[in-house]
Formats: sequence, C-alpha cells, structure tokens
Amino acid sequence: MSKLVLLRHGESVWNLKNIFTGWVDVPLSQNGIKEAEAAGQKIAGIEFDVVFSSMQIRAMETAMIALVQSHSEKTPVVLHDDPEMKDKTGIYSEETLANVLPVYHNWHLNERYYGGLQGRNKAQVAEEFGDEQVHIWRRSYDVPPPNGECLKETAERTIPFFVESVMPLLAENKNVLVSAHGNSLRSIVMHIENLSKDDVLQLEIPTGTPMLYEFTQNKLKTQSLP
Repeated sequence: MSKLVLLRHGESVWNLKNIFTGWVDVPLSQNGIKEAEAAGQKIAGIEFDVVFSSMQIRAMETAMIALVQSHSEKTPVVLHDDPEMKDKTGIYSEETLANVLPVYHNWHLNERYYGGLQGRNKAQVAEEFGDEQVHIWRRSYDVPPPNGECLKETAERTIPFFVESVMPLLAENKNVLVSAHGNSLRSIVMHIENLSKDDVLQLEIPTGTPMLYEFTQNKLKTQSLP
C-alpha cells in the first residue's frame, strides 16, 4: 500500500499582501515557513521515495522545509533536467546515492496562470471590475481571467502529468509527495475524487496543510493524518 501526499505551499509574501500571484515567483512569508515546518512534522513518519514540485520557489521551499522535518535518513536532492546542471550535479558515491530522495521540478504543476491580474491587489481589482466578475475569474471552471488560464485549462496540463508521472510510481508501491498550488492541486483532487466541475468550485485547499491518500486496489482513498 503506497501513500500520496498533496501539499499546497505555505503562505507566500503575496498571499499575505492579497496580490494575485499566478506564475510570478515570490517566496514564502515568515508564517509560510512555519506552515511548511508544521506540515513536515505531520508527515515526518512517511518514508517518501519520490518528490515532485512545481517550478515556483514557494512550492520548492515548502517541499524542502517540510522534508527537513522527516524521520527518514534520506537527503532530498533536486535532480535537474538541464544537461549542464545534470552533468555538474553528479553524485559519485554509491553509499550517498542510496540515501538520496529525488526531487523533481516540473512546470505542469505550476499555479494557474492569472494573466493580466498578476501582481495586482485583489481588492483593487474588485473595485475596478466588481466583486461578481472577480469571483467568476477566481472560482469558475471555464472562464479565464484576462489573458490568463481557467481551471479547466490548468487541469489539461496537471491531470495528464499526474496520470503519467505519479500514478505509475504509486502502482510500484512508492510513496510520493507533490508540492504545488491551490489551483493545480484542486484540479488533481478533482481527478482523484471524481468531482464534477461544479463540485470543484467549492473545494478549498488551505496553505501548508498536507492531504494524505492511500493507493490500494488501484484506487486512491483519502486518509486522515494524525
């Protein structure tokens, strides 16, 4: 029986400032660092085999800070796709390699692209366009923000990645951590739990709160963390 943990990054600096972030790369806030530490303590007893993160620093920070809390002797190490980085980051000790926890970054897990709203204060955008329009942009399934990405389009990249890259590992009895974002994880949970496009609009994934699933009989089932 393998385990899957989905973890939304801790509070970012722009979460704190109420600014649309999307693909803009901003770090965790001080509270976000504490959330990542607390999340790591909740999953410290799970021996992960593979970690996936988005390309964005807030998800990367959250994964690494959380994994530092682990009871495992393995060291999380980022494995790079870039040929130059891959060549220069080789590990030349079999003993060390045996205790490496591979961490992969992939853009398919990135947050929903907010287009023309990125970097803008949410309250100011609501004043300009109205609360109802902003709610539609933020919560509808298939209405994108100006020049941005709707949840449906986010799901079109996250779900194939999840099915092709994560599910086979679970089937091999490997434990997997995915560190990503509110909307990229909402789309994955929609797939896992077979939610309708109306159901997923009600789904909220809080920052720094790990979600645990167990893979058994070729299905993922929600489990509670201590």
